[in-house]
Amino acid sequence: MKLTIDTTGKTFTVTKAVEEKKDQNGRQKADRNTNELLWSVQVMALDETGGEVINVTLAGNAMPKVNVGAVVVPVELEAMPWATNGRNGVAYRAKTLNAATGSAKS
Repeated sequence: MKLTIDTTGKTFTVTKAVEEKKDQNGRQKADRNTNELLWSVQVMALDETGGEVINVTLAGNAMPKVNVGAVVVPVELEAMPWATNGRNGVAYRAKTLNAATGSAKS
C-alpha cells in the first residue's frame, strides 16, 4: 500500500549526502520495474508540529544533484509501510527532489 504525502506547508532540508542504495551484497540496487539505479537521500521534514528525519529513495541512472543544507521539494512523495522478520517501518520514495524556490510561506 502506497500513501501519497501532502507536502503543503512542510519544509524539506537535505541533511546527508546522496548515497547509493545497496543490497546485502554491497551492490547498488535497481528499481524492479524500470531497472533504474536507486539512491537514498536523508532529509529533515519540518512543519508547525515539529521535525522528522527520513530517508527518501530516488530512482535514476545519474546521481541526484542535491547538496547538504539545500531546501528541496519532493515530487510525488510516497510512504510505504513495511513489515519483515518482526520489524516494521515506513519507506519513503519520491520521483525527484527539486530545489525550493522563493519563500515557503505564501
